Amino acid sequence: QVQLVESGGGLVQSGGSLRLSCAVSASIRFVVMGWYRQAPGKQRELVATMTAGGITNYGDSVKGRFTISRDNAKNTVYLQMNNLRPDDTAVYYCNARGTAGDWGQGTQVTVSS
Repeated sequence: QVQLVESGGGLVQSGGSLRLSCAVSASIRFVVMGWYRQAPGKQRELVATMTAGGITNYGDSVKGRFTISRDNAKNTVYLQMNNLRPDDTAVYYCNARGTAGDWGQGTQVTVSS
């Protein structure tokens, strides 16, 4: 079974930055990867995805602030988050192969005002 392990979450002030990492136990070279988040009392929502060919898609609320990237040699996906806002507070999940695929355990991101 493929394992995804997120890291890099934490507490940051509004306007700050964080970089999340997701280490995958199998090759991601041909796999669509993504980040999703879930805030308390809300449904899980798309943050960003990146196809194997490098095509990206972002949720409307993070466009222009977040950047997804991948290092296939390291089987790792990143999410650079800039200009963070309190409404970005959520558990962030790494995903492989779409929403019916594999998920990490999540990492908490808390943005204080």
